[in-house]
Amino acid sequence: MRLNTIIFSIALSMLSALGFSQKSKVKKAIKEYDKFAYVKTTEILQEVVDNGYITVPVLQKLSNSYYFNHEMESAVKWYGALFEMEPSQDTEYHFRYAVALRSVGDYEASDKWMKTFHELKPNDLRGKAFSTEVDYKTTIERRSRDHIEPINLELNTEYSDFGVAEFDNKIVFASARGGGDKYKWNEEPFLDLYTADKGNASLYKNITPLGNGVNTDFHESSVAYSPNGKFMYFTRNNFYYAEAKRKVKEVNRLELFRVSKTPDGKWGEIQSVHFNSDAYSVAHPSISADGKRMYFASDMPGTIGASDIFVTEIKEDGTLGTPRNLGPSINTEAQETFPFVNASGDLYFASNGLPGLGGLDVFVSEGYDKEADTGVKAKEVHNVGKPVNSRADDFAYYENLVSGEVFFSSNRSGGKGSDDIYTFKDIACNQIVEIKAKDAEDKALLEGAELVLFDKDGNEIERQVLNGSGAYSFELPCNTEYLVRGSKTNYISDEKRFVTPTVAQNLNIDLFLEQDRKNILPCDDLAKILDIPIVYFDYDKYDIRYDAEVELQKVLSVLKQYPSMHIAIKSHTDCRGTKAYNETLSENRAQATRTYLISKGVSAERITAKGYGESRLVNACGCEPTNTSNCSEAEHQKNRRSEFIVTKIDGKTCNEAP
Repeated sequence: MRLNTIIFSIALSMLSALGFSQKSKVKKAIKEYDKFAYVKTTEILQEVVDNGYITVPVLQKLSNSYYFNHEMESAVKWYGALFEMEPSQDTEYHFRYAVALRSVGDYEASDKWMKTFHELKPNDLRGKAFSTEVDYKTTIERRSRDHIEPINLELNTEYSDFGVAEFDNKIVFASARGGGDKYKWNEEPFLDLYTADKGNASLYKNITPLGNGVNTDFHESSVAYSPNGKFMYFTRNNFYYAEAKRKVKEVNRLELFRVSKTPDGKWGEIQSVHFNSDAYSVAHPSISADGKRMYFASDMPGTIGASDIFVTEIKEDGTLGTPRNLGPSINTEAQETFPFVNASGDLYFASNGLPGLGGLDVFVSEGYDKEADTGVKAKEVHNVGKPVNSRADDFAYYENLVSGEVFFSSNRSGGKGSDDIYTFKDIACNQIVEIKAKDAEDKALLEGAELVLFDKDGNEIERQVLNGSGAYSFELPCNTEYLVRGSKTNYISDEKRFVTPTVAQNLNIDLFLEQDRKNILPCDDLAKILDIPIVYFDYDKYDIRYDAEVELQKVLSVLKQYPSMHIAIKSHTDCRGTKAYNETLSENRAQATRTYLISKGVSAERITAKGYGESRLVNACGCEPTNTSNCSEAEHQKNRRSEFIVTKIDGKTCNEAP
């Protein structure tokens, strides 16, 4: 008995010693974690969990360290273990788990966690962006350029290389190839700026550190030049001014610096921009084509997420004005960074807060920089697709519209280092699309039928009357969305929406027009007769979407064909939101639809409009708990609809209540 007691005591002592040892290692790991030394953190904590010491705080820091160091397979493993041990986590863990799953290609699981994230935090812009573009992968595939294979530049090394700018027939980029002290975050040498002479094709030679005292013992990256060549701006971390070798700070920040050319053509003194701060970072400048504005990334006060895109005025002397946050049309609660503005005023940036293929993806808002000058509204942000984006982190987009060269940076598999620079020429891809108009009954070609080609926003591109062959060929760019409509007297129009493939090939489209034998009666719903999709409005909005505008052309055509026809527009919402709010929203939708038709020439007295809110659902998706649990987003969308009821035609009226 005494022997058993002694053995038990020894075992208990050994377990206590083991537990004390692991706790000591955890404390050490926490210190490294707080200093953003994620490689060191993962090494320590991985050993801790391998020894069986597993707690929620340990799993949180281990999974986060892998996530922040872009080791997504390990991040997925340990986020999964974290949620298995304790399902109740801060919502940010749900988001990071979703991004990590997306980065390893498990989109189904990622979408599930993003849906949960949105349910837990419904006002978060990241969840809203996901919920309003459920089929984002298909949309990205349509925008992808699969005929282009990007080239990994010869100048890439085993270390991080990223962020191209062009100046004086050279490229300037950041690289960790210089050796020396290592950065604790990723255990690579600190970044410097380098230049390389442009050679033939994608070959660059004479790789040289950027001079003029720009490079220091710590990070320099992301350079931008003014169009007139007088000013250079670049990113540097503020360890340099803290004399870091003697007095190391726990946290470093990124700052922007400016260099001006002197009258003799040399670069002058390096100056800090006025809104740099030890309290936040400012980094990654890009300058508009007219040299009047600088875009950059920052987490300064007023930032929505981890980092946002800002813009500031550039004065004639190269000094900068007051920064302005671009707001929620661009930024989310996640990370938006590495902005770039091309010569056409299109704003590119990297984000992991919007629906994408992996971690950071590149997005664009076409015409954003010129919106204030021209008054032409910028297009909504969209993912640029492949080959720029992948399951990895893709960022630092740069393009030369004159040469057609595109550069971007990525840590995708198959590269030479942690980040590599890739390039390609934006090769024009055109193809022949042959469209035929046929009689729906006997399939005969319809001579004299008219074809109208629209872009995806409903703008007319070309109109043709078919010759004896009943066919017409269009030469169109690849990977572009169009709608074609065929019409002929005494026939009901037919139309098809299509996306040209990403590889050049011949595409054949047949339109089948039915002879107009339909008898439109009072109380008929034109939406059903004309086969108009019932979804017109995005959640919480009442503006006319481009796809709805194309469909409304059908209603417009019938109203013009039957001048005696009067209609009642009935707009409905789903059940989400308060009853009063939904009534107001549906009324706004109905009136917006009516206003659109009137703007196209229909007499106002022929159209009435009324919103019914959530009072006339077409399915069981009410907002009582028993009904909402099994309702998908698609089922809710069915209730966000408009009807076009014929109230009067040829002197006959509909006796139903409006």
